[in-house]
This record gives sequence, structure tokens and C-alpha cells, in this order.
Amino acid sequence: MPEERDNLIARKNLPMDVLRTLVTIIERGSFTLAGDALGRSQAAISFQIKKLEQMVGEPLFDRKSSALKLTAAGDLVMDYARQILTLNDRVIRELQQPAIEGRVRLGIPSEFATTLLPRIIGRFAAENPNVTLEVNCDLSRNLLAALDKGEYDLVLGLHRTPSEAGKNLIMTDDLVWVSGRDFAPEETQVALIAAPEGCIYRSSATNALNEKQINWKVIYTIPDLAGIRSALEEGLGITVLARSTVPKNLHSASKTGKLPGLGKIGISLIAASGDSGVACQALQAHIKTALAERIQLVD
Repeated sequence: MPEERDNLIARKNLPMDVLRTLVTIIERGSFTLAGDALGRSQAAISFQIKKLEQMVGEPLFDRKSSALKLTAAGDLVMDYARQILTLNDRVIRELQQPAIEGRVRLGIPSEFATTLLPRIIGRFAAENPNVTLEVNCDLSRNLLAALDKGEYDLVLGLHRTPSEAGKNLIMTDDLVWVSGRDFAPEETQVALIAAPEGCIYRSSATNALNEKQINWKVIYTIPDLAGIRSALEEGLGITVLARSTVPKNLHSASKTGKLPGLGKIGISLIAASGDSGVACQALQAHIKTALAERIQLVD
């Protein structure tokens, strides 16, 4: 019966150490090297893999291949093994660490606050209930200036090019033209919706248009993404954003019609000088890790 079968499946628990062995084999590139890393003999490693194959009912390695190669079932188990081990290690790490306490004043551009960071910061807050977060939004140049004055503990900042971010660069992102899905650009003049002067997106748009000698006009200026999004949805014009921050209901493309390419921006995460404190260091590490899961982290 299906119910009995489900109960039987539910009683099968994949051993954590065997899953770690599978991941280590792939990461190290051989059974022998995995055994060296885990302190086990090659025979013991092989036995663990056979045990895992018996549990899942499928071969995990293509033994006809001369190279170390997973089967389709092996790829599937490998993906889940990584996820299971990540959760396991995270639980152990968090339970072994003392509770983090303190206050962190975080400054971020509004588009990141709206589209990327609510879930990231929410997860951090849930995991660290004794940390008080004060989050404020502004243009990157204002945030970075305020950081130098000691008004923030941590700032996520945008830079016109990746090189401008220097050693604080954590990732790069493509700049793209963004519009409402039904927007039809005029032939003679580009209608821009933008944040006030000093916004990197605004200057990137106008510089690119000027370089191609394309006529443009800022028809609507508003400092936050919510207002810009509303204007775009009404079909008033186009704007420029980092690709990762484009709301789902808007249209993005690296080039739209005659519009020029825009290049990349650099994104930095900078802590205040001096002792940033345990809470700030924890939030900084959390944001870096979480953003790396969404956008390729810079090495």
C-alpha cells in the first residue's frame, strides 16, 4: 500500500558521515585523497559509498568511466548532500557560539533595501534576536560620507566601476535599462526617470547617452525605488538599475533598441574604522555570504 511504502521510506535516514564522504570524494577528486582528508582507508571509503548506493537503490559513480564521474543519481544525491551538510554545519556552528549582542547601524541604497536585503536581514535578525538593527537608505555617496563621520557601522555602497571599490569590492553587477513592460520609447528623445543628482545610476545613464549623442531628458526625479517603480509602471519613461535589483514586474535588457550598453558597477561592504564589534562583524559576514548565493562573489 502507498501509505506503508511512505512509512518505509520515511524510516530511511541517510548517514551524515557517508554524505560527507561523498562530497569529499568529489571535492578532492579521488577515493584515496578523500580517505586522507577524512582519516579513513580507501577500503573504508569504498564501503561507505556502497552502503549509500544500497540505501538509495542506484549506483552513484559511473564505474565504466576511467575518470571519476557521477551518474545522474549521483549528481542528485550530491546536490542534496551539500544542502544537508550546510544545514548541519550551520546548526552546530550557531549552537556552539555564544549569543551575539549589540547594535548595528547599517546604511544601504534603497533599491537593495527593497529587492535584495529584506529577506537577508530578516534571516539575520531571526538568528540573532539580541542584535538591534538600525537600517537607513540613501545615495551611496551620502552613505559612504556618513560612514567616514561615524554615523554608520556598516555600509553597502555602489561604485561607478568595480575598480573604484578597491579592496572593499565584494561583487560586481551589470547595469541595465529598465522600463515598464508596455513602455514604447520615443524616437527623438529618451525620457529618463531617475534619482537626484549624485546617483550612480543617473550619471551612468546620462553619460552613456551623451557618448552616443542620443537626446535625453529627465522627466521625473524621485529618490527611492518605490517611486521610480511606480513611474515606470505608468510608462512615463525608463531608468537604469543594477540587474540584481530589478523588480520582477519590470522589464530589463542590456540594450533596448538604440540604447547603449552601460557596463558594470562595483558593490562594496565597508565597516567603520576601528573596532567594529562582534555584531557588526557577524552581519557583515552574513550579508557577504547571502549575496554570494544570489550573485557571483568576487574572489
